Amino acid sequence: MINQTTATKLVKIYLTICQKYDNYLQYFCQRFSNNNKPVFTDQEVITIYLFCTGVEHKYKIKEMYNFIKDYWLDWFPKIPSYQAFNNRLNRLSEVFKHISIEQILIGMSEQREMSINILDSCPIVTCKGNGKGKVARDFTDKSYCSSKKMWYYGVKLHALGAYQKGTLPYLKDYIVTKASENDLSVFKENWQELTDTCFIADKIYQSAAVNEVLKSNNSEMITPIKMKKNKSEVLKQRDFAFESLYNKAVSSIRQPIESFFNWLNEKTQIQYAGKVRSSKGLFVHIFGKIATALLFENLF
Repeated sequence: MINQTTATKLVKIYLTICQKYDNYLQYFCQRFSNNNKPVFTDQEVITIYLFCTGVEHKYKIKEMYNFIKDYWLDWFPKIPSYQAFNNRLNRLSEVFKHISIEQILIGMSEQREMSINILDSCPIVTCKGNGKGKVARDFTDKSYCSSKKMWYYGVKLHALGAYQKGTLPYLKDYIVTKASENDLSVFKENWQELTDTCFIADKIYQSAAVNEVLKSNNSEMITPIKMKKNKSEVLKQRDFAFESLYNKAVSSIRQPIESFFNWLNEKTQIQYAGKVRSSKGLFVHIFGKIATALLFENLF
């Protein structure tokens, strides 16, 4: 028997997607035929993905498809074969990306003060350890994740969040790069020109050249203090207490961005892309998971 609360959520998701589809999402759907009115609609494909990921906690496409066939077929009687469903879904990565962008813009419009921003990145893994990555080779490569102490193939999700005391940061922007892309390089290409902003970040973001650019924009970068090489023991002992307290304070402000990644992964399992089999599938995995988390945060 279908749970009424769950059914209500499904209806709400579907109606929300239908409204967004009519307003703007239809323009980001890839069409490879003249059939612009398929029997099984884009709205239904999007709804199934969001519903299965965010409500039923089914994170793999095959799991989603089988779950709908087994329990919700009366609601989606025209659902095609698994291969056709998967092909349709793989055309919708830009749709999910624009859902996430819309949710970010909605959140930013509701925030009064976002001058303190925190930065970090997290791995999205297509293949762990010494295995050879065979998926989306144009977009993935090998790198080492120091926080998880592992080598992996995949991509990296870089996030810029607005600091909010006592809660998770509000996501302002995100960038997806190859796993080996340097965090500082991503910052320079995308965010160093932001004005009147204080950035809180890890040591990897330290750069004298970047600091000069930030200063010219009335911005600054605050990172933990690196221990200087060839420093005498006397100076080390003298500065130890101050540097420890300073680094602890910086880490406490930066910690919520790590919590954001943990929250995102807990909600969607975004970091585990081992079942992805194509570049299109990888982008659906990334943008679909982010869209689900952000949309549901505002919807429910």
